[in-house]
Amino acid sequence: MTVLIGYVPTPVGEAALEAGLVEAAAHGDDAVILNSPRRGSTVDANLVGPEAEARLVAAAAERGVTASVDHAEHGADIVDAFSTAIERTGARLVVIGLRRRSPVGKLVMGSDAQRLLLELDAPVLAVKPAR
Repeated sequence: MTVLIGYVPTPVGEAALEAGLVEAAAHGDDAVILNSPRRGSTVDANLVGPEAEARLVAAAAERGVTASVDHAEHGADIVDAFSTAIERTGARLVVIGLRRRSPVGKLVMGSDAQRLLLELDAPVLAVKPAR
């Protein structure tokens, strides 16, 4: 089985990575780390390079987890990127990180995390970074 981990190089992404690798190790699963750039973006600060990718795979290996990094591009909708990755990998679980935001901020700006929780067909584990 596979655990799909949504990752960006931020404390939120690190929290998702840690929780996802713990979950994968506990159940003997592989991990796919989804670091998906927006299609057509020439510069994306959230896209990990080869060195960071090697660090992610090594962090998984330290926990006995076989991992790969998926850089599949997405259009305007990140939910599509996750749905496609779930279909491609057969993921049994999706792990995402949550930012700490006020209810008003969520109402005004919307939330990709909320949409992932509501729209994905796989179970979703949502984690927050430590304060």
